Amino acid sequence: MKFLDEAKIYLKSGNGGPGCVSFRREKFIEFGGPDGGNGGRGGDLILEAVEGLNTLIDYRYQQHFKAKNGTHGMGRNRTGGDGSDVVLKLPVGTQVLDEDRETVIADLTEPGQRIVLLKGGDGGMGNAHYKTSTNQAPRKFTPGYPGQEMWVWLRLKLIADVGLLGLPNAGKSTFLSAVSAARPKIADYPFTTLWPQLGVVERDGEAFVVADIPGLIEGAHEGAGLGTRFLGHVERTGVLLHLIDGTQEEPVKAYRTIRKELKLYAQELAEKREIVVLNKIDAIPADELKEKLKKLKRAAKTEVMAISAVIGEGVTEVIRALRPIVKEYRAAEKQAEALESRDVEAVSAEAGEWRP
Repeated sequence: MKFLDEAKIYLKSGNGGPGCVSFRREKFIEFGGPDGGNGGRGGDLILEAVEGLNTLIDYRYQQHFKAKNGTHGMGRNRTGGDGSDVVLKLPVGTQVLDEDRETVIADLTEPGQRIVLLKGGDGGMGNAHYKTSTNQAPRKFTPGYPGQEMWVWLRLKLIADVGLLGLPNAGKSTFLSAVSAARPKIADYPFTTLWPQLGVVERDGEAFVVADIPGLIEGAHEGAGLGTRFLGHVERTGVLLHLIDGTQEEPVKAYRTIRKELKLYAQELAEKREIVVLNKIDAIPADELKEKLKKLKRAAKTEVMAISAVIGEGVTEVIRALRPIVKEYRAAEKQAEALESRDVEAVSAEAGEWRP
């Protein structure tokens, strides 16, 4: 299945059905009176986050989604039927943006989360609704209220625990294939990875998700190379794993290039926890490796791990270093969710206790 992380679609909720003008006409019923029923309500447009999806490819081939209209009211005080809802099933991590592609309308971050994006129009009133003691034969009715419509952008931001960063050919795909069952394309030329890849790492009975995004280049925050399109996929990660090709002459320059792009794209992304890893050490002489690690440590102001993803050297140590950070991140997320739910409950309680 082809990966697609952006799609523009048209959404419309159903119109309400019109009310009915009708009078009861039966034998031996002298004064039947008005009996026109109300119209049915239009269907809603609902978004639902589901597990098992990691692409928006379904919305490449169908861009228009319309809920059913409510049916009209009928005589004998019969209310029209409600229009059926339309439920769009989206991958977890999908954002719904306005046409300006900046305003976030909805953010689906939890499996099973449902949002009524567009409500259907209410049905119109039949003439039975307008019957009064002074107007016993009304011929008045109201048409159904129109539904809502809009064009929106769907943008998928993969939800993972660890995000792999690095220049093209840093060995990100090789690392992902070494630590998980994912089998991304691997080759000795830049931009081998054209779409984000996910892999599940399982060690000692624990598991976490790693996201490999296409290689970044200078100017990525402005759209250079594969640009900002895939930088967003590491926004939801808990920790960044920054891989650097140890065979290049200036690994410090490569490190600073990626850090600069992160800061220019989003300060929050640059502030995430980061583990710096020098890759491909099997192809570097010992004295040269020592010098590069020393310079990189000085530039990154943190410990630098050395691995060879091809032969598996140092990979286990990196996984062990990631696990406590992922645990801490997940605990912080749960705590934030708990605090948010408490705030919502508190506001609801206050609203329930309020009296005019």
